[in-house]
Formats: sequence, structure tokens, C-alpha cells
Amino acid sequence: MSLFILITILIQIKKNYLDDFVSISYVAQNHVYKFFTLTHELYLKQIGQNINSKKNLKKIDSTAILVLQNGKFFKGLGLGYRGIATGEVCFNTSFTGYQEIISDPSYADQIINFTFPHVGNVGTNKEDHESDRIWTKGVIINTEITNPSNYRSLKHLDQWLKKHKIVGITGIDTRSLTNLIRDRGAPKGTISFFNKKKLNIKRLIKITNKWSGLKNLDLAKQVTTKKNYLWQDYRTWKKENGYVKNKKRILHVVAIDYGIKKNILRYFSDFNCKVTIVPCDTDAKDILKLGPNGIFLSNGPGDPAATGKYAIPTIQELIKKELPLFGICLGHQMLALALGAKTEKMKLGHRGANHPVKNLIEGNVEITSQNHGFEVVKKSLPKNIRITHQSLFDNSIEGIELINKPVFSVQYHPESNPGPQDSVYLFDKFIKSMKKNAKKKRY
Repeated sequence: MSLFILITILIQIKKNYLDDFVSISYVAQNHVYKFFTLTHELYLKQIGQNINSKKNLKKIDSTAILVLQNGKFFKGLGLGYRGIATGEVCFNTSFTGYQEIISDPSYADQIINFTFPHVGNVGTNKEDHESDRIWTKGVIINTEITNPSNYRSLKHLDQWLKKHKIVGITGIDTRSLTNLIRDRGAPKGTISFFNKKKLNIKRLIKITNKWSGLKNLDLAKQVTTKKNYLWQDYRTWKKENGYVKNKKRILHVVAIDYGIKKNILRYFSDFNCKVTIVPCDTDAKDILKLGPNGIFLSNGPGDPAATGKYAIPTIQELIKKELPLFGICLGHQMLALALGAKTEKMKLGHRGANHPVKNLIEGNVEITSQNHGFEVVKKSLPKNIRITHQSLFDNSIEGIELINKPVFSVQYHPESNPGPQDSVYLFDKFIKSMKKNAKKKRY
């Protein structure tokens, strides 16, 4: 009601209100122009001309270009690190959490196209990294980044991207790009942020097509830890006191790191767990020597079939020991492969924070955060696997469990809280299964 009154007042005061303002940047037909965007009122400059006329649009020299494998290209303004970045171009529909998204190791060798136009408006901080190193290849943003407005902000997103050597482009038609990906699948692409040098588009197309793509690519070995380490016991963030340590260590989880996110580790601390993180190629014998109460299979990038060449035997051996086992994202796919199922690359993938998933056991729906480009093939599931969760977008598998054993996994990210906490019960389920097995000698 209040919004309606505000709009009415503005119309009464000045009927040509929209004609008097012009904003930051927008690309039409591969050119960058000044253009109006409604949600940037605070940053607009008043002018005395009608912007609906193309004559009044001021052309801006582009400083970056996105080239796709089919030769299509988008010119815009460079962002972040000056250089060239090649990867798979995917889109993410999340409204918030861009720092966590960009720092998620699962985005290794990918270029993220943000469908939400206003990315960067809360800046960046030192606390919300999902990984110590940023593996994302590049970012695509519709609207030029405004000055950050958030009490936690320490650095402008542009500066943060430069620091982590992430190449970006802004001012392009992200909606058109998203539609292209939706219709044809995620293409290979290259972003070039240049210094007034003449563009060689043919060379960029050649670079793009030379890259192998994600299929058959094992990226877990690239992003995994190189040696065992203990999590520092930090709990999930609270507004009152930020991240604090939990000194209680009742259960011991060994997490196999295929590209693990820090917030998963924080949730284990919330549930009083000691967590030992091990490299992705650690064998079952060395894992069992650590004396775990349960095994966690982490998220991560790349083709699960490629990672499975060394990971499947380890997981199969751990299942034989009847230890509780929980997998998320790539960990879910690795578990399915170890149990005899198959995986395949999706046309689009699922990337966003608004994905509805039905819990087939309880009958309720969870709003989930997702980031994956591969899926478990439903027809390949052995009879001893029960499907527990299903996507309401495309009916793909979102969760499985091994019948009569404390072994289960989900495709989505229960630690990301878009619901906001629809799926935290999965951690509780894992904890309860570990407690049940804690006093039993299993290996």
C-alpha cells in the first residue's frame, strides 16, 4: 500500500519523472550505452532530455568482450582483473550471496553470469569466503557496480576481483545471454578485459574452442587440500558476534575434500564435531586410521566420472565398514557412482538459491541452494538405493539413501540456507546416525 502511495505522489509531482533520469550502462547490439534502470534512483544523474530517444544515448567505448564458442560476442566494460579467462559460461539466479558464490570451489573453470542485475552493492568482507583460494574463472554482471552500502563491507567488489585475479565484464545484456544458455546449453566462452588494444575476435574464438570443456575433466585434484588439516571449530555466522569457535568435540567427522565449502565445516562445528579434512585421493585405509565416527563426501567441481576413477574404490571400501556416510553435491554423485549408478552432464545445470525440492519421504517441499552441472541418471540406480528427494523444476534426483545402511546424500546445499533453514535437518540426521554407531566397533 505504501509503495502505491509513493508511486502516486511521484506521478502527481512530475509526470515525466522517468524521462529526467539516466543511469549507468547497458548494452544493445554489442554497444554500451547510457540507459535507465529503475532500481538505481540513488545513483542517477538528472538531465533535461528524454532518454527514450536513441539520439540521446551516449556511446561508451567498450573495454571488454565475452566471446562464445559459436562466434557470438558481447561487448561491455571490463571489471576486476585485466586479462583473458576461458571457461564454461553458466548462469546463477541468486539475488544475494555473490561473494560466497564466486568463492565456491565448485565453480572452478566456470564463468558465472549473474541473472540478478545489481551485484556488488554490499561490497565484500574477509569472512564470507567459501574457500581460501578463488577458483572461478570469470564473472558477468548486467549493471555497473555501485559503491558498497553495508556495515560489514571492507572492499569494493571490483577491487576484490582484482586481488583474486578474476576477470569480469559488466554492461552486457545478461538476459539475452541467459536465454541463449537456456535454449542451447552452457557454452564455452572467453572474457577478454583489454588495454585499448585492437580486439582479435577470431583469436578469442580459437582460444575458446581449444579448451576441452568440463566433460571428462577431473578438477577435484586441482582444488583439494594438499595435506590433512583440522577445521578450526568456527561455527556458523551470527549477527550478534559473527563467527565464534565451539570448543565441544563430541564426534569426529573425516571430510573428503573434493572442493569443500567452509560453511559446511561451520555446520559440523554447530553440531559439536571435530572435523579432519583429507585430500580427495586419500585411500580408505588412511581415512580409517584417523578413527572417524562418520565420513563426509564434499561438494566440488568437474565431471564426477573423471573423479570417480580414484574416488569410487575408496568410497566402496568405507561403505563396507558400515560407517555413517553423508554426501553433498559432487559427494552425492560420487556416492551414486560407488553404489553402481551413472552420472551425465546436464544441459543447463542447477545454479541458484530458489530451487524447490520435494522430500519424497516426508512429503514436504524445501527451498534449496544449488550449484551443479551433472546429475545422477535415474534409470541407472540399483534396487538397493531409494530416491529421497526430487527436483520440482525437472524431476531430477536430488537425494538418495542406501537401504538398511546409514548412507545418504543430497544434490543440493543444505548449508546455504535459502529457505532459510529448510534442510539443516540433514546434518542432524547424520549426527544422530554417528551417535548411534559411536560405541560400536565397525573397523
